[in-house]
Amino acid sequence: MSEPPMLIRLANSSDVPVVAEFNIALCRETEHRELDPATVTDGVGRFIGEPARGRYFVAELDGEVIGQSAHTFEWSDWRNGELWWIQSVYVHPDHRGKGVFRSLFEHIRQLGESDPDCCGIRLYMEHDNHTARRSYLKLGLEETGYEVMEVLL
Repeated sequence: MSEPPMLIRLANSSDVPVVAEFNIALCRETEHRELDPATVTDGVGRFIGEPARGRYFVAELDGEVIGQSAHTFEWSDWRNGELWWIQSVYVHPDHRGKGVFRSLFEHIRQLGESDPDCCGIRLYMEHDNHTARRSYLKLGLEETGYEVMEVLL
């Protein structure tokens, strides 16, 4: 008997708890630190509730959310278009290596290709996350030579 098909869909307010849970797990795995659950839950709810900030997509299998990815918008005056930044990529450990993120990424990529304002897709990742780097390179992403710097306020 074959597995039911995976559904990629736009996240909604009922997905806030699982998306927040996945984001906490993502930070624990990649940065080895704990996030405040209330802050993350509020942040995810605000993000999903304000589509101008970006969009979360979830991968669902048999009614269960098994993965997620979001994208935000950055205006590029150099390109006269929007760069879409992929973030908050997480696939539940039981479903890794099965094409979940590939499906999420391809969904976002297709949306970008059909949006005349989208001129590219970028992402950032932890420097030492070699597994993610290999996955992203397999999907056709290329290293840009840029480095991300920040000041937290």
